[in-house]
Amino acid sequence: MRGRGTGSEHDVLERIRRAFGGQRLRTKRDGLRSEAGSRFLSLEMGDDAALVSATPGYEIVLTCDWFLEGTHFLRDKHPADAAGWKCLARAVSDIAAMGAAPRCFLLSLALPRELAAAWLDDFLVGLRRAAGRFGCSLAGGDTTERREVLINVTVVGEVRRGRDLRRSGARPGDLIYVSGRLGEAELGLRLLRERKRGLSPRDSRLRKQLYPKPRLELGRWLSEKRVPSAMMDLSDGLSTDLCRLCEASGVGAVIESDLLPSVGVTRLERNRGVDPLRLALHGGDDYELLFTVPKSKAARLPRALCGVAITRTGEVTQTREVIVSDDNGRSRVLEPRGWDPFRKSK
Repeated sequence: MRGRGTGSEHDVLERIRRAFGGQRLRTKRDGLRSEAGSRFLSLEMGDDAALVSATPGYEIVLTCDWFLEGTHFLRDKHPADAAGWKCLARAVSDIAAMGAAPRCFLLSLALPRELAAAWLDDFLVGLRRAAGRFGCSLAGGDTTERREVLINVTVVGEVRRGRDLRRSGARPGDLIYVSGRLGEAELGLRLLRERKRGLSPRDSRLRKQLYPKPRLELGRWLSEKRVPSAMMDLSDGLSTDLCRLCEASGVGAVIESDLLPSVGVTRLERNRGVDPLRLALHGGDDYELLFTVPKSKAARLPRALCGVAITRTGEVTQTREVIVSDDNGRSRVLEPRGWDPFRKSK
Protein backbone atom coordinates (compact mmCIF):
# COMPACT_ATOMS: atom_id res chain seq x y z
CA MET A 1 0.00 0.00 0.00
CA ARG A 2 3.02 2.25 0.47
CA GLY A 3 3.32 4.86 -2.25
CA ARG A 4 -0.26 4.50 -3.51
CA GLY A 5 -2.89 7.19 -3.19
CA THR A 6 -5.59 7.21 -0.57
CA GLY A 7 -9.30 7.37 -1.13
CA SER A 8 -10.67 8.39 2.23
CA GLU A 9 -10.02 9.53 5.78
CA HIS A 10 -10.52 5.90 6.77
CA ASP A 11 -7.40 4.98 4.77
CA VAL A 12 -5.37 7.65 6.58
CA LEU A 13 -6.59 6.43 9.96
CA GLU A 14 -5.76 2.85 9.06
CA ARG A 15 -2.18 3.86 8.23
CA ILE A 16 -1.89 5.53 11.64
CA ARG A 17 -3.44 2.55 13.44
CA ARG A 18 -1.06 0.14 11.69
CA ALA A 19 1.94 2.33 12.52
CA PHE A 20 1.01 2.39 16.20
CA GLY A 21 -0.87 -0.89 16.43
CA GLY A 22 -0.13 -2.94 19.53
CA GLN A 23 2.04 -0.13 20.88
CA ARG A 24 3.92 -1.17 23.96
CA LEU A 25 6.71 1.34 23.81
CA ARG A 26 9.38 0.28 26.24
CA THR A 27 11.59 3.03 27.60
CA LYS A 28 14.91 2.66 29.38
CA ARG A 29 14.37 5.89 31.28
CA ASP A 30 13.84 5.81 35.01
CA GLY A 31 10.12 6.56 35.06
CA LEU A 32 6.87 5.55 36.66
CA ARG A 33 6.35 2.63 34.29
CA SER A 34 8.45 0.46 32.05
CA GLU A 35 5.83 0.35 29.29
CA ALA A 36 4.29 3.63 28.17
CA GLY A 37 0.57 3.35 27.59
CA SER A 38 0.27 -0.12 29.12
CA ARG A 39 -1.23 1.14 32.40
CA PHE A 40 -1.61 4.91 32.05
CA LEU A 41 -4.07 4.47 29.17
CA SER A 42 -7.19 2.67 30.36
CA LEU A 43 -8.67 2.89 26.85
CA GLU A 44 -6.39 3.55 23.87
CA MET A 45 -7.15 4.99 20.42
CA GLY A 46 -10.01 3.54 18.43
CA ASP A 47 -13.00 4.75 20.43
CA ASP A 48 -14.60 8.21 20.65
CA ALA A 49 -12.03 9.23 23.25
CA ALA A 50 -9.17 7.78 25.29
CA LEU A 51 -9.26 7.13 29.03
CA VAL A 52 -6.28 7.74 31.32
CA SER A 53 -5.64 6.70 34.90
CA ALA A 54 -3.49 9.07 36.92
CA THR A 55 -1.00 7.61 39.37
CA PRO A 56 -1.83 8.29 43.06
CA GLY A 57 0.37 11.07 44.40
CA TYR A 58 0.96 12.57 40.95
CA GLU A 59 -0.55 15.47 39.04
CA ILE A 60 -1.52 15.54 35.38
CA VAL A 61 0.50 17.89 33.11
CA LEU A 62 -1.02 19.04 29.80
CA THR A 63 0.56 20.87 26.89
CA CYS A 64 -0.12 21.35 23.18
CA ASP A 65 1.99 22.57 20.30
CA TRP A 66 1.46 23.59 16.66
CA PHE A 67 3.79 22.33 13.95
CA LEU A 68 2.98 24.07 10.66
CA GLU A 69 4.36 23.67 7.16
CA GLY A 70 6.14 26.84 6.07
CA THR A 71 6.39 28.11 9.65
CA HIS A 72 7.97 25.30 11.70
CA PHE A 73 9.18 23.03 8.93
CA LEU A 74 9.80 23.18 5.18
CA ARG A 75 8.42 20.23 3.25
CA ASP A 76 11.12 20.44 0.56
CA LYS A 77 13.91 20.68 3.17
CA HIS A 78 12.83 18.61 6.19
CA PRO A 79 12.50 14.84 5.63
CA ALA A 80 9.04 13.50 6.49
CA ASP A 81 10.38 11.29 9.29
CA ALA A 82 12.07 14.36 10.83
CA ALA A 83 8.73 16.18 10.78
CA GLY A 84 7.18 13.22 12.60
CA TRP A 85 9.93 13.16 15.22
CA LYS A 86 10.08 16.89 15.76
CA CYS A 87 6.34 17.57 16.09
CA LEU A 88 6.28 15.32 19.17
CA ALA A 89 9.69 16.37 20.52
CA ARG A 90 8.64 20.04 20.60
CA ALA A 91 5.61 19.32 22.75
CA VAL A 92 7.42 16.84 24.99
CA SER A 93 10.04 19.52 25.71
CA ASP A 94 7.35 21.48 27.59
CA ILE A 95 6.76 18.40 29.75
CA ALA A 96 10.50 18.14 30.46
CA ALA A 97 10.56 21.81 31.50
CA MET A 98 8.01 21.04 34.24
CA GLY A 99 10.16 18.20 35.59
CA ALA A 100 7.46 15.77 34.44
CA ALA A 101 7.31 12.58 32.39
CA PRO A 102 5.20 12.24 29.20
CA ARG A 103 2.65 9.43 29.13
CA CYS A 104 0.50 9.78 25.99
CA PHE A 105 -0.35 12.22 23.23
CA LEU A 106 -3.12 13.24 20.83
CA LEU A 107 -2.34 13.94 17.17
CA SER A 108 -4.40 16.33 15.04
CA LEU A 109 -3.21 16.11 11.45
CA ALA A 110 -4.28 17.97 8.30
CA LEU A 111 -2.49 17.23 5.03
CA PRO A 112 -2.96 17.30 1.25
CA ARG A 113 -4.46 14.22 -0.37
CA GLU A 114 -1.25 13.55 -2.32
CA LEU A 115 0.77 13.28 0.90
CA ALA A 116 -1.56 10.74 2.51
CA ALA A 117 0.53 7.77 1.32
CA ALA A 118 4.34 7.64 1.12
CA TRP A 119 4.94 10.97 2.90
CA LEU A 120 2.52 10.01 5.66
CA ASP A 121 4.17 6.60 6.09
CA ASP A 122 7.58 8.22 6.53
CA PHE A 123 6.10 10.81 8.89
CA LEU A 124 4.65 8.02 11.03
CA VAL A 125 8.01 6.22 11.13
CA GLY A 126 9.59 9.30 12.72
CA LEU A 127 6.62 9.86 15.01
CA ARG A 128 6.68 6.29 16.30
CA ARG A 129 10.45 6.44 16.85
CA ALA A 130 9.98 9.61 18.92
CA ALA A 131 7.09 8.06 20.86
CA GLY A 132 9.26 5.07 21.73
CA ARG A 133 12.23 7.21 22.71
CA PHE A 134 10.14 9.46 24.94
CA GLY A 135 7.92 6.73 26.40
CA CYS A 136 4.78 8.41 25.10
CA SER A 137 1.89 6.48 23.50
CA LEU A 138 -0.51 7.71 20.86
CA ALA A 139 -3.95 7.94 22.48
CA GLY A 140 -5.96 9.28 19.53
CA GLY A 141 -6.59 12.50 17.64
CA ASP A 142 -8.19 13.76 14.43
CA THR A 143 -7.41 13.98 10.72
CA THR A 144 -8.59 16.11 7.80
CA GLU A 145 -7.54 17.26 4.33
CA ARG A 146 -5.92 20.63 3.61
CA ARG A 147 -3.59 22.19 1.03
CA GLU A 148 -0.68 22.42 3.48
CA VAL A 149 0.40 20.27 6.41
CA LEU A 150 -0.93 21.39 9.79
CA ILE A 151 -0.07 19.38 12.90
CA ASN A 152 -1.14 19.87 16.49
CA VAL A 153 0.15 17.62 19.26
CA THR A 154 -1.27 17.49 22.78
CA VAL A 155 0.84 15.65 25.36
CA VAL A 156 -0.37 14.33 28.70
CA GLY A 157 2.27 13.84 31.39
CA GLU A 158 2.65 13.22 35.11
CA VAL A 159 4.72 14.84 37.82
CA ARG A 160 4.97 13.97 41.50
CA ARG A 161 2.74 16.30 43.49
CA GLY A 162 4.76 19.26 44.77
CA ARG A 163 7.71 18.58 42.44
CA ASP A 164 6.57 20.54 39.39
CA LEU A 165 8.95 23.27 38.21
CA ARG A 166 7.59 26.63 37.05
CA ARG A 167 8.85 29.86 35.51
CA SER A 168 7.78 31.99 38.44
CA GLY A 169 10.19 30.99 41.23
CA ALA A 170 13.42 32.82 40.35
CA ARG A 171 14.76 35.19 43.03
CA PRO A 172 17.50 37.87 42.99
CA GLY A 173 20.89 36.26 43.54
CA ASP A 174 19.95 32.93 41.92
CA LEU A 175 22.37 31.65 39.31
CA ILE A 176 21.20 31.07 35.72
CA TYR A 177 22.02 27.81 33.93
CA VAL A 178 21.37 26.30 30.52
CA SER A 179 21.78 22.76 29.26
CA GLY A 180 23.59 21.73 26.08
CA ARG A 181 24.80 24.15 23.42
CA LEU A 182 22.81 27.09 22.11
CA GLY A 183 22.34 28.05 18.48
CA GLU A 184 22.84 24.58 16.98
CA ALA A 185 19.30 24.25 15.64
CA GLU A 186 19.36 27.71 14.06
CA LEU A 187 22.68 26.93 12.37
CA GLY A 188 21.22 23.67 11.10
CA LEU A 189 18.25 25.54 9.63
CA ARG A 190 20.62 27.87 7.79
CA LEU A 191 22.45 24.88 6.33
CA LEU A 192 19.15 23.32 5.27
CA ARG A 193 18.03 26.50 3.55
CA GLU A 194 21.32 26.76 1.69
CA ARG A 195 21.10 23.10 0.60
CA LYS A 196 24.84 22.58 0.48
CA ARG A 197 25.97 19.86 -1.91
CA GLY A 198 26.48 16.54 -0.18
CA LEU A 199 24.47 17.61 2.88
CA SER A 200 22.81 14.56 4.42
CA PRO A 201 19.88 14.55 6.86
CA ARG A 202 22.18 12.50 9.12
CA ASP A 203 24.82 15.24 9.14
CA SER A 204 25.66 15.99 12.79
CA ARG A 205 25.23 19.73 12.13
CA LEU A 206 21.57 19.13 11.25
CA ARG A 207 20.74 16.73 14.06
CA LYS A 208 19.33 19.30 16.47
CA GLN A 209 17.25 20.99 13.79
CA LEU A 210 15.80 17.73 12.45
CA TYR A 211 15.76 15.41 15.47
CA PRO A 212 15.84 17.48 18.69
CA LYS A 213 15.96 15.64 22.01
CA PRO A 214 13.94 17.18 24.84
CA ARG A 215 15.85 16.99 28.11
CA LEU A 216 13.49 14.64 29.91
CA GLU A 217 16.07 12.86 32.05
CA LEU A 218 17.67 16.13 33.16
CA GLY A 219 14.30 17.70 33.90
CA ARG A 220 13.24 14.73 36.02
CA TRP A 221 16.55 14.75 37.93
CA LEU A 222 16.28 18.46 38.67
CA SER A 223 12.71 17.97 39.83
CA GLU A 224 13.48 15.02 42.10
CA LYS A 225 16.50 16.78 43.65
CA ARG A 226 14.54 20.02 44.05
CA VAL A 227 17.43 22.07 42.73
CA PRO A 228 15.93 24.80 40.49
CA SER A 229 13.89 27.72 41.72
CA ALA A 230 12.45 28.22 38.21
CA MET A 231 12.73 26.45 34.87
CA MET A 232 11.46 26.50 31.28
CA ASP A 233 12.55 25.11 27.95
CA LEU A 234 14.41 27.08 25.31
CA SER A 235 12.21 26.90 22.24
CA ASP A 236 12.17 30.49 20.96
CA GLY A 237 15.71 31.60 21.79
CA LEU A 238 17.47 32.60 25.01
CA SER A 239 16.77 36.33 24.63
CA THR A 240 13.03 35.72 24.30
CA ASP A 241 12.62 32.88 26.78
CA LEU A 242 14.77 34.42 29.52
CA CYS A 243 12.66 37.57 29.34
CA ARG A 244 9.56 35.38 29.82
CA LEU A 245 11.05 33.66 32.85
CA CYS A 246 12.06 36.99 34.37
CA GLU A 247 8.63 38.50 33.74
CA ALA A 248 6.92 35.51 35.37
CA SER A 249 9.23 35.78 38.40
CA GLY A 250 9.19 39.57 38.66
CA VAL A 251 12.99 39.82 38.37
CA GLY A 252 15.76 40.76 35.95
CA ALA A 253 18.97 39.07 34.86
CA VAL A 254 22.55 39.58 33.77
CA ILE A 255 23.92 37.18 31.15
CA GLU A 256 27.68 36.92 30.62
CA SER A 257 28.17 36.41 26.91
CA ASP A 258 31.58 34.79 27.29
CA LEU A 259 30.02 32.02 29.41
CA LEU A 260 27.38 31.05 26.85
CA PRO A 261 27.86 27.53 25.42
CA SER A 262 27.58 28.72 21.83
CA VAL A 263 27.76 26.54 18.76
CA GLY A 264 31.06 26.24 16.89
CA VAL A 265 31.18 27.70 13.39
CA THR A 266 33.78 27.46 10.66
CA ARG A 267 35.91 30.38 9.46
CA LEU A 268 33.97 30.33 6.18
CA GLU A 269 30.68 30.60 8.05
CA ARG A 270 32.03 33.50 10.11
CA ASN A 271 33.11 35.23 6.90
CA ARG A 272 29.57 34.78 5.60
CA GLY A 273 28.15 36.60 8.61
CA VAL A 274 27.31 33.71 10.93
CA ASP A 275 27.74 35.04 14.48
CA PRO A 276 27.88 32.33 17.21
CA LEU A 277 26.83 34.81 19.91
CA ARG A 278 23.81 35.94 17.95
CA LEU A 279 22.83 32.31 17.34
CA ALA A 280 23.18 31.53 21.06
CA LEU A 281 21.13 34.55 22.12
CA HIS A 282 18.38 34.54 19.52
CA GLY A 283 18.34 31.14 17.78
CA GLY A 284 15.27 29.01 18.43
CA ASP A 285 14.41 25.30 18.29
CA ASP A 286 17.19 24.17 20.67
CA TYR A 287 14.79 22.65 23.25
CA GLU A 288 17.37 22.90 25.99
CA LEU A 289 16.48 23.76 29.59
CA LEU A 290 16.87 27.21 31.10
CA PHE A 291 16.76 27.22 34.90
CA THR A 292 17.74 29.24 37.95
CA VAL A 293 19.35 27.84 41.10
CA PRO A 294 19.84 29.41 44.55
CA LYS A 295 23.53 29.79 45.30
CA SER A 296 23.13 27.53 48.32
CA LYS A 297 22.19 24.66 45.99
CA ALA A 298 24.65 25.34 43.16
CA ALA A 299 27.19 22.84 44.51
CA ARG A 300 24.69 20.03 43.87
CA LEU A 301 24.86 20.57 40.12
CA PRO A 302 27.34 18.44 38.17
CA ARG A 303 29.02 19.84 35.08
CA ALA A 304 27.09 17.36 32.99
CA LEU A 305 24.19 14.98 33.54
CA CYS A 306 22.81 12.24 31.29
CA GLY A 307 25.45 13.22 28.74
CA VAL A 308 24.25 16.84 28.62
CA ALA A 309 26.48 19.74 29.66
CA ILE A 310 25.20 22.17 32.30
CA THR A 311 26.59 25.71 32.09
CA ARG A 312 26.23 28.71 34.38
CA THR A 313 25.55 31.75 32.20
CA GLY A 314 24.56 34.58 34.54
CA GLU A 315 22.65 35.72 37.62
CA VAL A 316 19.15 36.85 38.52
CA THR A 317 18.89 40.50 39.58
CA GLN A 318 16.33 42.64 41.40
CA THR A 319 15.94 45.09 38.54
CA ARG A 320 13.39 44.12 35.89
CA GLU A 321 15.90 44.57 33.03
CA VAL A 322 17.65 41.70 31.25
CA ILE A 323 21.27 42.66 30.55
CA VAL A 324 23.98 40.96 28.52
CA SER A 325 27.63 41.79 29.32
CA ASP A 326 30.87 40.90 27.55
CA ASP A 327 34.34 40.08 28.86
CA ASN A 328 35.36 43.73 28.44
CA GLY A 329 32.83 44.86 31.02
CA ARG A 330 30.48 46.43 28.49
CA SER A 331 26.78 45.74 28.95
CA ARG A 332 23.55 46.38 27.08
CA VAL A 333 19.88 45.59 27.42
CA LEU A 334 19.09 42.22 25.87
CA GLU A 335 16.14 42.69 23.54
CA PRO A 336 13.95 39.62 22.94
CA ARG A 337 14.81 38.87 19.30
CA GLY A 338 14.10 35.17 19.24
CA TRP A 339 11.20 33.53 17.42
CA ASP A 340 7.91 35.44 17.48
CA PRO A 341 5.21 34.32 15.01
CA PHE A 342 3.51 37.72 15.18
CA ARG A 343 6.62 39.80 14.47
CA LYS A 344 6.40 41.49 11.08
CA SER A 345 10.07 41.07 10.27
CA LYS A 346 11.54 37.64 11.06
